[in-house]
Amino acid sequence: MTPPNLPAKNIQQPVKRAASHPWVEQLARFGFAAKGVVYFIVGLLAAQAAFTSGGRTTDTSGALEEILIQPFGKFLLGLVTIGLVGYALWRLVQTVLDPEHAGQELKAKRIIQRVGYAFSGLAYAGLAFTAVKLIVGAGRDRSNATQDWTARLLAQPFGQWLVGIAGGIAIAVGLSYFYQAYKGKFRQKFKLHQMSSTEQTWAVRLGRFGITARGVVFCVIGIFLIKAALHTNASEAKGLGGALAALAQQPFGPWILGIVALGLIAYSIYSLIEARYRRIINSTV
Repeated sequence: MTPPNLPAKNIQQPVKRAASHPWVEQLARFGFAAKGVVYFIVGLLAAQAAFTSGGRTTDTSGALEEILIQPFGKFLLGLVTIGLVGYALWRLVQTVLDPEHAGQELKAKRIIQRVGYAFSGLAYAGLAFTAVKLIVGAGRDRSNATQDWTARLLAQPFGQWLVGIAGGIAIAVGLSYFYQAYKGKFRQKFKLHQMSSTEQTWAVRLGRFGITARGVVFCVIGIFLIKAALHTNASEAKGLGGALAALAQQPFGPWILGIVALGLIAYSIYSLIEARYRRIINSTV
C-alpha cells in the first residue's frame, strides 16, 4: 500500500533537485556580490557626507541611481539587477527548502528565520524591480516607500499597534545583528577549508563590523517607526537613508555617521567574501 506521504515527497523531490542545480548556486553568489556593490555605494556616499563636503545619505534605491549615472551605467545596473534577482531567488530557496539545514535548530527559531528570509527576498525582488524601471527609463518613484506603507498601516484597524510592532521587530532584528556580530558564528557558513588563515581573520573582522553597522541602522529605523506609531504620523517613519541622515544630526553626528558608513562598507566587502566562499547549497538537499 502506498504511504500517504509519498505524493508530497514526489512533488518535493523535483523542486529540491531544481534548487540544487549549479545555476541556482551561481545566481546566489552573483546575488551576494550585487548586494555588496549596493551597500558599498550607500556606505561610500554616507562616508563622503560625514567626512567631506560631498556625498549624501541615501538608501539602496539611491545607490542604484548612482550606478545608472556612471559610464556604461545601464549595462552595470543590468548586471546588478541580475544579481539582485539571484539573491531574491536564493532567499526564496532558503524560505522553502532550508538548504543550509537550519531545520536542525529549534522549531520556533527555524520559523522566524524562514519568515525573515521571505521578507528579505521580497525586499530584494522589489529592489530588482526598481532597477528594471531605472534601466527602461521609467524613473524612480520619488515617494518615500517607508512612509507610504506606514501610512497604509496606520489607516488600518489597530494601525498604531501594527506600526509599533513593526518598529519592535526592526529593533529586535538590529539586536540580533549585534548578537551575531558578538558570537561570530557566521564564519561557520564559509568554506573555511578554501580560505587562508588571513582570509578567515578578515572575514570575521569585516563581518562583525559590518553586521554591527546594520544592527545600528535597524535599531534607528525601529525607533522612528515606534515614534510614528505613538504620534500617528507616518512622516516620522524613516528607511535606510533617513536613518543615516538622522545619525548625522546627533551630537558628534559626523563621527557617528562616518563610523556606521565605514561599517556598511565593511559589510559590502563581507558580502563579496560571501559571494566567493559561502556554502550555498548543501549536497544533501
